[in-house]
Amino acid sequence: MPLLPVSMSTLLTRVMLRLFTWLNKWMYILSTINRDFRGLVSYFRLLLKMSYITRNNLCVPKLFEKTVYKKRDKIAFYFENESWTFLQVDAFSNKIGNYFADKGVEQGDVIGILMKNSVKYICIWLGLSKIGAIPALINSSLRLNSLKTCITVASCKAIIYEAELQQAISDILDDDDDEGVSSLPLYVCGADERELTIKDCVDLDADVGDAAITSPPQLKNINITDSMMYIYTSGTTGLPKPAIIKHSRFLNFTCGAYYLASFSPRDVIYNPLPLYHSSGGIMGTGQALLFGCSVVLKRKFSASEYWTDVIKYRATIGLYIGEVGRYLLNTPSKPEDTGHKIRLMFGNGLRQSIWKDFMKRFHIPKICEFYGSTEGNVNTVNTNGKTGSVGFIPLFLQSTFHMALLKIDDETQEVVRTSNGLCIRCKPGECGVLIGRIKMNHPIQGFEGYVDEEATQKSIIRNVFKVGDSAFLSGDLLKMDMRGYLYFVDRLGENFRWKGENISALEIEDVVSKFAGHTDVAVYGVEIPGNEGRCGMAAIADPEGTLDLAELYICIERSLAPYACPLFIRLAKQLEKTDTFRVKKTVLQKEGYNPNTISDQLYFKDSSSKAFVPLTTSLYNKIINGKIKL
Repeated sequence: MPLLPVSMSTLLTRVMLRLFTWLNKWMYILSTINRDFRGLVSYFRLLLKMSYITRNNLCVPKLFEKTVYKKRDKIAFYFENESWTFLQVDAFSNKIGNYFADKGVEQGDVIGILMKNSVKYICIWLGLSKIGAIPALINSSLRLNSLKTCITVASCKAIIYEAELQQAISDILDDDDDEGVSSLPLYVCGADERELTIKDCVDLDADVGDAAITSPPQLKNINITDSMMYIYTSGTTGLPKPAIIKHSRFLNFTCGAYYLASFSPRDVIYNPLPLYHSSGGIMGTGQALLFGCSVVLKRKFSASEYWTDVIKYRATIGLYIGEVGRYLLNTPSKPEDTGHKIRLMFGNGLRQSIWKDFMKRFHIPKICEFYGSTEGNVNTVNTNGKTGSVGFIPLFLQSTFHMALLKIDDETQEVVRTSNGLCIRCKPGECGVLIGRIKMNHPIQGFEGYVDEEATQKSIIRNVFKVGDSAFLSGDLLKMDMRGYLYFVDRLGENFRWKGENISALEIEDVVSKFAGHTDVAVYGVEIPGNEGRCGMAAIADPEGTLDLAELYICIERSLAPYACPLFIRLAKQLEKTDTFRVKKTVLQKEGYNPNTISDQLYFKDSSSKAFVPLTTSLYNKIINGKIKL
């Protein structure tokens, strides 16, 4: 039999390869059609709800009034020994709105709030939103420059703070700063019998007593497209930045969680997460405000009390961030581990390595992991419990879906572009940066950005798949498998995650460098086996060996939030730089903190002795073997 010509043989090979690729693609599409169909049904329910809300211009307080009308005597929030009905929440928030309206607060005025978790915290920001004011929810762990920056960058017109946190406010008041923080009206909550050390502050609990409990008249002028609150995020660089949360965004977050994770008004949601973050403050509390769920609040997360509380309140849904799962697994086994009625755990950041162990030990029927950012327009939900996944992109919609993974250069971490200047989609299994196409005034694809316009523009990438288009650049690396499941990998840029928080390396560098006489400092995240994310490590140029570590410990403890304090210190004669005078962080990060391979002096932040202690081989082994509690 004569051989086929080479050209014909090559052609047949190509045809067979294309046929195989086509069949393989459709095999995966068919294998995921049930998942994609269910996901799209939930997504369309979300779109219909958001369309109805947008069409009727329903802001969050207006929708809450509808909830109050239906559920007035039902418990909205449990907190410590308190239980607040929907009617009580409505009445107190109305008081707050009317009180500050009488004080001259107008629509668009920003009011900074520095409080720990409580029902009053929610009532205060809800009341302010009823008159069109914009509450800025400040992280209650922030101190000094970080705290002051949060207040000034948002142009706050007043500050509401908790008496327990008055020292943090006192530390940023400056008598010579007549036009800064010191000139702002101050309102304190929870004073009770606590001594108030700041003069001219108003006791809000006492002063608000006579305010009207009726709905503020200003509410009728609030639109769904108005700014509702600021939630601070470190973004990709620098100090905390206030992200703009419009009513539409709050509604999208809350409704998205409700429909995609299949919540029900009958659910009791256990929410021990901080209310100044979007997970606990929007998606957690929003289920009560919009859908009538009962929500259990916790002053502060406690691993030892988690399941006891869940049983006490008969919770059916538990909220978490990644570290919550690890903390719970580290507690001793007890009957409460499985004596609960939890049907669903909802959150983000649960490590794939502990996923199955977590479900097995605590008898969790389903884990619903989501991916999202406070300011971004890329949000996915793992609706069917795929281990380790943060969601999926339907295979037959990948070319038109508003989310995509872009190929990046491994060395420069920059997005790779073709010769015509457009971006390249990642193939299955490739790691890339997640982006979300921007569609202005869209309830899901819109991007409001930050108060700082320059910071907003840095988060936008242009000319993505066609000339003139734009997308939100998440700064997060993910990968997608052949079935469209997405998996979180890491963060781009200067930030890293530790204790469930985004840590700004530049913020820590500023504090350390200033203390050390503006010497070269590089801060980066390093991994510790058995821990989620990366903890902070600071490499400091100390050529003369004169750095006072005892004073440095005091400085960072006073200046930084506990989760932001670096756990490791490396003292070097000098830090290697690039030709553009940037410290080579990548090299330092790869070297880590192993005293057996690093000749520089290494120290560990020992909380028990409240000092930086030499990182010996023995101590290093204890840390990496999980014998040191972090």
